[in-house]
Amino acid sequence: MDNSLNQFILQEIESSITTKQKLLSDKKVIASMQETANICLNVFRQGGKVMLAGNGGSAADAQHIAAEFVNQLSYDRPALSSIALTTDTSILTAIGNDRGYNEIFSRQILANGKAGDVLIGISTSGNSQNIIEAFKVCQSREIITIGWTGETGGKMKQYSDYCLCVPSSETPRIQESHILIGHIICGIVEDALFKNSAKSLNL
Repeated sequence: MDNSLNQFILQEIESSITTKQKLLSDKKVIASMQETANICLNVFRQGGKVMLAGNGGSAADAQHIAAEFVNQLSYDRPALSSIALTTDTSILTAIGNDRGYNEIFSRQILANGKAGDVLIGISTSGNSQNIIEAFKVCQSREIITIGWTGETGGKMKQYSDYCLCVPSSETPRIQESHILIGHIICGIVEDALFKNSAKSLNL
């Protein structure tokens, strides 16, 4: 066994566990998760949709969480309206080419967002300019903005109606926590809307 490689693996696992332990004891973050879940729940109940956006790994996170809402997390149930603004290559490249990368999400909000929807913007640094521009458009359209960031919140914090800051400055640890947070929020929403009906149908 390569001891240096083994040590690196153990350190990475320990680092991930440490971040989760910080998350577990951070009352503000826990409260933010509950708040975010309640917002999404109200949006769905009122016929709105949850939109998500991010760059790089956070784009994948946006798609992952949208898929959980649209399909299912823990059991079969009706679909929930959710869109990742990171998936249509024709739209993304057209906007990027003609208007600039900073408008790839805001332009989609102008086209498809409506009052009462929510946009979850995911950025480990909190400084992704295309997320900030999207949040600005949301403010003018009465669309709720929720930022998922790292420990400082970055520039996004001032443009977010709500900001959930993972207590870490390490990109991998923040991204791992964002997926955990997304699963928790999806689970809360799913249970609140469908748990009783799922039980009655033995789903």
